[in-house]
Amino acid sequence: MLLHINPQNPQERLIHRVVDSLKKGGLIAYPTDTTYGIGCDIFNRRGVKNIYQIKQRDPRKPFSFICADLSDAANYAQVSNFSFKIMKRHLPGPYTFVLEASKIVPDTLTTRQKTVGIRIPDDSIALAIVRELGYPLVTTSANLSGESPLHDPQEIDLVMGRMLDLVIDGGVRLGEPSTVISLIDDRAEVLRQGSGETSWIDQS
Repeated sequence: MLLHINPQNPQERLIHRVVDSLKKGGLIAYPTDTTYGIGCDIFNRRGVKNIYQIKQRDPRKPFSFICADLSDAANYAQVSNFSFKIMKRHLPGPYTFVLEASKIVPDTLTTRQKTVGIRIPDDSIALAIVRELGYPLVTTSANLSGESPLHDPQEIDLVMGRMLDLVIDGGVRLGEPSTVISLIDDRAEVLRQGSGETSWIDQS
């Protein structure tokens, strides 16, 4: 089901509707500052299980998640002074930062090394959702396993709508996926080059 939300000023009543669906275990497609993602409430086991099934993803390969801000991120990851300075400089933005997980992160969302991917997108709709929800949102690209990411909400609804509870229409998003950077052991290392530029790493 398509739900049109204003990308500059998300309507509060519609954000409430999205969050209500998430708390019931619903899956949503939503815009970020790069492209569209599929998400669920990180603490809803049914939602997380369903996303793994849709993506046909190895359970040993966890998803990243979206936080509202750096204060929120610090609840779910161990943010050192080194990491904080880098994240503060580049977030919100098109990056996923890999950090050691805190103990409250569900095991299904951590690697064997107990790390997590933290994302704070520069997108009004995505941030409005996690602020209203009160905790992070699972994030993975909006596409079927082995297929290219989908950028148009109309197409997402056509291809994946029957698997999702809501498809948020916040306009077409043509960006590449986020750049993934590990900050483990206070060292910045690019794991995947995406939308975010990385020339600054040599100076960090």
